[in-house]
Amino acid sequence: MNTQAEAPTAVFDVVKQVFSVVLLVSGIGAFYYFSDIQLLYRVLGLLVIAVVAVGLVMATAVGHDLMAFMKESKQEVRKVVWPTREETVRTTMMVFAMVFVVGLVLWLLDMFLFWGVRYLTGQGA
Repeated sequence: MNTQAEAPTAVFDVVKQVFSVVLLVSGIGAFYYFSDIQLLYRVLGLLVIAVVAVGLVMATAVGHDLMAFMKESKQEVRKVVWPTREETVRTTMMVFAMVFVVGLVLWLLDMFLFWGVRYLTGQGA
């Protein structure tokens, strides 16, 4: 039995991915190379190059898989039952109270251990 778990990546997809990375790196280089041009135009140019690079990546199989994953994630987020404001406030107050109680217990433990060590070493006399 000779089956593959993943479909082989097309050569054209790899070329698109490499070209998009080269395009993005070139855009960043051009942003700094043309430092005498106004910042607004350089930022707009870099944004256009970034959009083109992302568009190239999205045209590959990896991009299609990413878009499918994002759509499925959006559907799953809609299924989540979010807590009400009252539940959120109550839970937050419980967390604050527990942090205060644990802090108090640790402070008392530290104080008594420090007292015990001072007593045992003879520094508390």
